[in-house]
This record gives sequence, structure tokens and C-alpha cells, in this order.
Amino acid sequence: MDFLKNLGIENSNPGTSTGQNFLGEDHSEEIMSQTPIDGSEIASVTITSRAEYDEVVEKAQDAFKEWRMVPAPERGEIVRQIGLELRAHKEDLGKLVSYEMGKIYQEGLGEVQEMIDICDFAVGLSRQLYGKTMQSERPKHRMYEQWHPLGICGIISAFNFPVAVYSWNAMIAAVCGDVMIWKGSEKTPLCGVAVQKIIAKVLKRNGISEGVFNLITGGREVGEWMAEDERIPLISATGSIRMGKEVAKTVGARLGKTILELGGNNAIIISEHSDLEMAIRATVFGSVGTCGQRCTSTRRLIVHESVFDELKERLVKLYDGINIGNPLDEDTLVGPMIDEDAVDNMNAALKEVQEAGGELVYGGETVDKAGLEGGHYVKPAIVIAQNDYEIVQEETFAPILYLIKYSDLDEAIAMHNGVKQGLSSSMFTLNMREAETFLSSRGSDCGIANINVGTSGAEIGGAFGGEKETGGGRESGSDAWKAYMRRQTNTINWGDEMPLAQGIEFDVE
Repeated sequence: MDFLKNLGIENSNPGTSTGQNFLGEDHSEEIMSQTPIDGSEIASVTITSRAEYDEVVEKAQDAFKEWRMVPAPERGEIVRQIGLELRAHKEDLGKLVSYEMGKIYQEGLGEVQEMIDICDFAVGLSRQLYGKTMQSERPKHRMYEQWHPLGICGIISAFNFPVAVYSWNAMIAAVCGDVMIWKGSEKTPLCGVAVQKIIAKVLKRNGISEGVFNLITGGREVGEWMAEDERIPLISATGSIRMGKEVAKTVGARLGKTILELGGNNAIIISEHSDLEMAIRATVFGSVGTCGQRCTSTRRLIVHESVFDELKERLVKLYDGINIGNPLDEDTLVGPMIDEDAVDNMNAALKEVQEAGGELVYGGETVDKAGLEGGHYVKPAIVIAQNDYEIVQEETFAPILYLIKYSDLDEAIAMHNGVKQGLSSSMFTLNMREAETFLSSRGSDCGIANINVGTSGAEIGGAFGGEKETGGGRESGSDAWKAYMRRQTNTINWGDEMPLAQGIEFDVE
């Protein structure tokens, strides 16, 4: 396919790290990338060995010594050029995202656009890494704070956003003066290779060390090396709550820093005062987009009893008209799930919720597509359920939407907040008091809370992340850049005396 060739990926091993191929006589382990569209093989990527991993870390350490001394606006210029290179490859990279991950092409393009947008944001940020000046209580003293880069930023990303979430971290960290080691998902290794090749062009053109941006490949073991490595002061990890707890425990044991973006069990409250047309559109995109495999996917719909039946009927009708199939086809709205395990998890969840008393009102079946027999296609499911069902309390990474009825706002908010996760949330209402209540301290307990906007599709300008078992991390916009730097308070005595703080007298003759 032309887009693979344009990205430098052939049906052979494209290597790892910074575009280098580490294949040696003793190296035989590979990851074979398969498209979820039909299960066919695309290309293989070598798994990073321990020796290669240490080589990458040492190279990153050396690069950091130079990169941290490059003025931040100049670092921003490199990121600006990366953004331009991504623009030039947007269509090809968007197709690769769709081909290797399974999201529809429009979503693949949107993911690359997020990368471009965060590059633009980071360029501006490169001139705004501000510290504060404080008033000293001592005469002829000046106090201020400044921010310094941490060093190596380890980035562990997930299959569902194989390129965008990496860039949220990497481009911000780059202008802050950090260097990156990235381990993407073993389910989407070629997306990482393609991005690495794009970045390598910019670095080579500007005479910048390859060690600023590094790529490693592999599964859990490689991620564990990163989490245990005292040479990596920050680990930013996206994935399951289970994985995040292990990363937090390991990194915390060495007093390292983490940014954790973990599971979401996102809900929309639909009030009797809502604009149902808007609410339904947001619900459908949030629940079936990326085949329910977004951390911000809408999983619970908490609906006022007065509009519950109407909403259910309209959702069933819309779901029945959704075109499921090849994500590269323009008329497709829902592509395949990532693999067979994902389908099995969906089936297990549907079985459990029905055994608990839930009513499956639509979908859940596997779908056979002519010519795509090796793919994993399912009909998105709608289930009438109770919020306290054990399976509803968990995040199932699949297109299952639980419909839950409520009678008053306090009840709705209690159900909304009554889960362990706290990523994204939404309420549809035209009632100002309801809206402000939802956004107040007695309302949503999530890191993201929206009014008349769905749970999915966050912009890069705001800090992205969640509370509770979602991990508490923040990436992307606002002042999330501070997580990639260390704060330093400085005091300068420009007088000829040595007064002490708090008026302490300590005279030495």
C-alpha cells in the first residue's frame, strides 16, 4: 500500500529505537503487526533486548546534556518543524493509524491533527516557561523560582491512541528540555516506527542528536525496565488501572515521578431540560466512536425518567443504522475491535450484566463482513442496567452503553460519582442551576466535566486527565508542562550583610 511505503514501512522489519535496526545474530524476537481490519500481517518489528534498552538509555542521557542547554525557543523551533513534517504526512499517517488500530479514517486523521495541534501549542509554550518572583523578608535579597528539565521522560502509550497521546507528552517535554524514551503498544508498533522516522528527518536536518527522541518496542517486560530504571525520573503511562497501579508502585518505590492516565467509566447525565437532539448525537459518537475503545468513551447514560423511553427508542433506531465495516471506507462509522480478546471481554461483560438483571435491548452480536473474515467486528450494544451492578462499576473497553434511570438531580450525581474511575463526565441540560450544580464541588468528581458536550473528543488546550483510580495525572494543555520539569527556588543576596530569615540572630565572632 502506498501509505506504508510513503512512511518508510515495507513488509519487512523496520527496526527500533531512533530509526536504527538493532537486529543481530542473537536477536530473533519480533512483534508481527496485524491489521484488525482482516487479520492480515503488515510487517514485523524487533523487540528491544535488554542490551539495546541500556544502549538507548545511555544515548538519551548523553543527548540530554546537550538538549537541556539549547534555549527553549530553539527547542520550540525543532518542534515547529516536527509539526510541519506531520502535516506533510497527515494522510499517510492517518491511514496507518486506521489500518493498524482499526479506528475509522476520519478518526485517524483527527489523531494526527492532535499531534499537529500539540506541536503548535508547544511552540508557543517554549517562550512561556515562566517562574515567579517573590518578595524577600531580608533586605537586599531577591527571591525567584525557575524551572529546569527533569532529564529522561519515559512514555508508555496504549493501542487506542497509538500516536496522539505520545505527542501530548513528547512535544511538551521536548520544549521543556527533556529527552524521550517511548514504548508504544505492542499491538500498534508500526505507528511508533512511522512517527519515529518522521521525527528523525527533522533531527537530522537540524544536526540534533537522535537521542532526544527514542523508540523502544516490546511488551510488559520492557515497560517494567522503564518503571524500575532510576535513570528515568519521570514515567508517563497510559493504560489500564491494573497496569497503572503496578507502575505507580514500582516508580514510587524509587521516589520517581509518574503521570498516570488510566481507566474511565464515563457517564452523561441527560436531564429532562436537555436538548435531546444534541444529547443523542454526543452519546452516539461517545459510545461507538473508536468502537468503544477510548478512555473517554461514554459507558453510562444516566437519563431522567421522563425522557428515558424516548431516548432509548431513538438510540436503538440510530444504532441500527450505523454502518460497520472497513475503517478505511468513507461510509463506515464503526470499525473493528483491536483483537479477539477484546471481543471476548465484551461478550463476558454482556453475559454478566444480563445475569445481574440487565436487559440487552440492542446489539452485542459479532458481525461477519465479506472479505474481512479475519477482522473482529461487533454490533455496539445498549443495555438497561443499574449503576450498582458490579460489571457496570468496571470499565469494559468495548462499545457497551448502559442506560440508567434517575428521578432527581442529587440521585443522578450520586450515581455518576459512584464509581472508582474519574476521567470524563458530561451533563446535557438547558437549566442553568443544574449546569452550575454539576460543575460545582458537589457535582462531577472527574478531571473533565462538560455541559452540553460529550465525554469524548477533548481539545489539546486544556489539561487532560482524571481523578480517583484514573490516576490523577495531567497531560497536554494548560500548565501540565510543569510535570515535566523540576521547580527551583533561588535567593540572591546582593548586599554586604548576612541577615537570616525569621529574624534569627546567629553571630559568630
